Amino acid sequence: MIKYDKTFNLMKQKGISTYKIRKENIVSQSAYTKMKHNGHIDTHTIERLCKAMECQPGDLMEYIPDED
Repeated sequence: MIKYDKTFNLMKQKGISTYKIRKENIVSQSAYTKMKHNGHIDTHTIERLCKAMECQPGDLMEYIPDED
């Protein structure tokens, strides 16, 4: 599973609000909702987030192995 907790922590550190993310069309509402629920988002969304927050993809997400 990919978790996006790092994204939300980085947004808080950089003072980037959910409003700004949506207003500047960095992430759509549906993609934001998917991230909140650790769903799948496309690489274009990741690229826009990296540009907006001046970071690398690994700064936004973390892979957590599923417990089988």
